[in-house]
Amino acid sequence: MRRVPWAPLVVVAALLVPAVGSRFYTFLANDVIIWALFATSLNLLVGYTGLVSFGHAAYFGIGAYTTGILMKKLGVPFLLAFPAAGVLAGAFALLFGLFCVRLTRIYFAMLTLAFAQIVWAICFKWNEVTGGEQGMPEVPYPDLAWMGALPLVRDLRTSDHFYLVTVVLVALCLWILHRVVRSPFGRMLTTIRENAERAEFIGVHVRRYELAAFVLAGAFAGLAGGLFGIFNRGVFPDFAYWTKSSEVLIMTLLGGMGTFYGPSVGALALILLNQQIVSYTEYWPFVLGTILVVLLFGFPGGLGGALELLGRRLWRPRRA
Repeated sequence: MRRVPWAPLVVVAALLVPAVGSRFYTFLANDVIIWALFATSLNLLVGYTGLVSFGHAAYFGIGAYTTGILMKKLGVPFLLAFPAAGVLAGAFALLFGLFCVRLTRIYFAMLTLAFAQIVWAICFKWNEVTGGEQGMPEVPYPDLAWMGALPLVRDLRTSDHFYLVTVVLVALCLWILHRVVRSPFGRMLTTIRENAERAEFIGVHVRRYELAAFVLAGAFAGLAGGLFGIFNRGVFPDFAYWTKSSEVLIMTLLGGMGTFYGPSVGALALILLNQQIVSYTEYWPFVLGTILVVLLFGFPGGLGGALELLGRRLWRPRRA
């Protein structure tokens, strides 16, 4: 018996949300999907390379501002502005990574935070380009008039059209990241995470691999930021603030660092928990923190690890 192809089924289910759900659920699904890509990009560093970054939001913000400036101020089409977000975020990740990967552990984490704060300060103060404290509102949706000719989606709203494009683009990005972590390059990153000294002893250029992972993670975070800026209909300095880095790190830990789809599960869980708790009490940070502590102690491998373990236990009797 073949295993269930969960990834294609999840993509198909996501594409059906505008047709079967309300506008609120489409909005919520769009938020989850973009954050899932953001968290998965961080997992390439934390889960596979063993590098804990406290400044991953810097590349998220760079990607968001790149797309916003190109589309709103320069009139660049989405087909060029979206990949430009990943390219520019990857370029800054390369620049910052040349300094960060020279250090290890807490020093690496603090240096990533320092660079992220520099990026946030530039976004906050550069009024002529970024809009300063007020940010850059009214980022336009991409021109998706061609979707009006498609039979199944012609009656949907413009926001729904963008949601469908987001699902396809995020699915493509996640597929690329999955191929990366399953490649010899990804297995070498896991080796470095387990024992960097031993990897260096056998001839592996550890810093070069870490820098490559840092750049890849920054590029995909920039792509997530580009989508989020359009989805949010505006780009603001807090996109690059350290609290965004902490949110995505919590998603990665909650979902499970040792699994590829764990951060996506963590993004879904955290956003749903946030939505539900806020609707019941104003003390949602306390309640959310308590729930996270219980979940992390109850599932040390994260929710993704717990789901994988459950799947293996259910699959083993069938194989027998």
